[in-house]
Amino acid sequence: MADHTTKDTWLTAAQCAKRTGLTVRALRIYEAAGLLSPRRTEKNWRLYGAQDLARLTEILTLKRLGLTLEQISRLLRGQATDLERVLSVQASALQEQMARVQQSLTLIDSMQTKMATGEILSTDDLLALAKDHSMTETTSHTIAWRRYEQMRPRTERAIDRRLYADYAGHYQLDTVVFTIRHWDNRLFARVTGQVELELFAEEVDRFFYKAVPAQISFIRNAEGLVTALTLHQEGHEQTAERVETGAAAALEERLTERVREKRPIENSRLLLEELVRQYERGAPDYARMTPPLAAIAREQAEIIRGEWQRLGSIQEISFRTVTDEGWDVYDVNFDNGRQEWSFSLAADGRFNGIIFRRAP
Repeated sequence: MADHTTKDTWLTAAQCAKRTGLTVRALRIYEAAGLLSPRRTEKNWRLYGAQDLARLTEILTLKRLGLTLEQISRLLRGQATDLERVLSVQASALQEQMARVQQSLTLIDSMQTKMATGEILSTDDLLALAKDHSMTETTSHTIAWRRYEQMRPRTERAIDRRLYADYAGHYQLDTVVFTIRHWDNRLFARVTGQVELELFAEEVDRFFYKAVPAQISFIRNAEGLVTALTLHQEGHEQTAERVETGAAAALEERLTERVREKRPIENSRLLLEELVRQYERGAPDYARMTPPLAAIAREQAEIIRGEWQRLGSIQEISFRTVTDEGWDVYDVNFDNGRQEWSFSLAADGRFNGIIFRRAP
């Protein structure tokens, strides 16, 4: 990784504390926890350089996300500071926080307008307000630090390859199936409609991808049998229960048939039209999205709003195809351009995937 820091400035403990807004005592606590290792002069004075300040930024970021010093120590132990990763996590957390604030302001403005015109707030209005007040930063912070942990570099470790037979099988996660296969002392994972990728052992029952920043952990019951797996990705943890081969094959066949026939899901067009109208109004219904998708949508809210202002009003929506992964794809024409929209649904009818981009 490229070094983006300056290396020729050294600060005393007092100077470091003053410039960072901390106390000397806080610096000593971080040092005692093994998180900082400042340079020492001949007179045993502590000096803090660029790498110390980079690590300090990392520590403060994780503290802001709600982690304890013990959790931070476990997370950073043996890991070099990666400022790019730190800044990415900070940006994601702030973008989601900004999106939540904007959503709250929109809700309050709507209610103030109603009250100003003499309307009485309905039960639904008051419930929405109560729900908005009850939402704290805990959820977004949890997602952010999980994403940070999931993005950190992984080290492959040797485990007993005979364990791979325990993991092999099928695991259903909502409308898709994870197929875990072991071959030639290697382990592979494939998700319905996607390519197969190799998994690498981090420890017993815990594996990671090298192709994407994601991990899979296997869950055993009291008898030691693997009954489920958990996907760790994008700050979320989703569990897939083990299923029989027949159930997995049936799901794969249904998808294959729908893709072959280019058949959209039921009410596909109506669902997309309502979704597009929500974005046109600047008020997407995050409750109609799964939590992982809603978190991403909130983070990108400002970017999407700016793009929407450029596009103008909707003119026409037309179905195009179904992808190999089972996503319905539409062309959406606007006053000032054309976009390709695609989406997929979870088993409960919520959106679990939405992509829109300039049409090819």
